Amino acid sequence: MPQTKGDATRRAILEEALQLASVVGLDGLTIGTLAKKLELSKSGLFRHFGSKEALQKAVIETGAEHFIQLVVRPVMIMDSGAEAMPALFEGWLEWSVERMAGGCLFVTAAVEFDDRPGPVRDQVVALQREWLGFIAATAGRAVESGDFRSDLDLRQFAHDFNAILLGFNQVRRLLRDPDAEPRARRAFERLLADAHTVEP
Repeated sequence: MPQTKGDATRRAILEEALQLASVVGLDGLTIGTLAKKLELSKSGLFRHFGSKEALQKAVIETGAEHFIQLVVRPVMIMDSGAEAMPALFEGWLEWSVERMAGGCLFVTAAVEFDDRPGPVRDQVVALQREWLGFIAATAGRAVESGDFRSDLDLRQFAHDFNAILLGFNQVRRLLRDPDAEPRARRAFERLLADAHTVEP
């Protein structure tokens, strides 16, 4: 089905909103700000979403689509779980550092909505659970192939993997520490070393 002008406009709005939300947060995202940046009328932009909450949800969905395309899908087609795990790490770094103007959108959204019940929080929670589940499943593939030890706690591995990324995002964005990435890489290498099968 060909894309209509309205579809193209909506997509352009969401792409701009995605980058802006990574900087100012979903709460800082307003129809007025977006209308000004895109040189659209507020009423015209409002017709595409109807409410700020609808805009926020659409931005999260757009972010998830980009994240899956960049980070998840390349890993899914890899034969080796052991090779897929570093690729997953590198993909997330590219997502946070190169693709997002203000760092990972989902980290920002998690901080904003962790104590605020509602549809936006539910959406963020569901995506986070899927992410942790995907990390664990990818590590599980490495266990099945014998590259990771058979007694590896997959949920703990996923937790620790994610914690390294969260720490990196904070140290890089908040503290502006130039050593954030090498420190994250060293932490990740230690995590992999602990997970690998010990040679007899």
